[in-house]
Amino acid sequence: MSTETVKAPVKVKVSGERLFSPKNKKLVTDPLNDSNPITVQVLGICSALAVTTKMEPSIVMAMAVVVVCAFSNLVISIIRNIIPNRIRIIVQLTVVASLVILVDQVLKAYVYDVSKQLSVFVGLIITNCIIMGRLEAFAMGNKPWPAFLDGVGNGIGYGLILVLVSAVRELLGSGELMGFRIVPDSFYKLGYFNNGLAILPPMALIVVGVFIWIQRTKNPKLVENN
Repeated sequence: MSTETVKAPVKVKVSGERLFSPKNKKLVTDPLNDSNPITVQVLGICSALAVTTKMEPSIVMAMAVVVVCAFSNLVISIIRNIIPNRIRIIVQLTVVASLVILVDQVLKAYVYDVSKQLSVFVGLIITNCIIMGRLEAFAMGNKPWPAFLDGVGNGIGYGLILVLVSAVRELLGSGELMGFRIVPDSFYKLGYFNNGLAILPPMALIVVGVFIWIQRTKNPKLVENN
């Protein structure tokens, strides 16, 4: 009778990249500064002009773009290997359009007044060059989790600029933020008056230009050498 003992199977620990490894964290943090979609890549300017007269619609628009950008990246990354190359743009648009419709219906159900203020601009998320650019440049060539984080990062980077621009415009244009009076009445009695230019589209370009100047002044990596 054999006296040999049977050895237990050896469990091999498969090493994998952590969900929030430094590389993955960079996908979220880079669009906030070094590769911001608006101030560095100069994308999504149209909505920055249109929806930034007040903070409330800007915040809602920012949240909508984060959701659409993140989940469209995720879906496209999951199915990237089965998408025929010749129709990839059509597939991307279909995914984005489906998500935009869902977001639009949620906004109409829960924040109808803001939805009316945003009007057609929610629908125009479908053709937002930030979203389409990330799908084509990143989601089509990367795994789902990094693609999702990339979408979140770029959505937040876009939304951050939207909120900052709207804060400046609302404060200068009406003396309020989120509907709350910030500039005291005593200032108006001393001769201060709201700046009507702040609520016009050109002011958004001026404010974005100032943000670009500040960012490039503080971040030498963004300075272009001739």
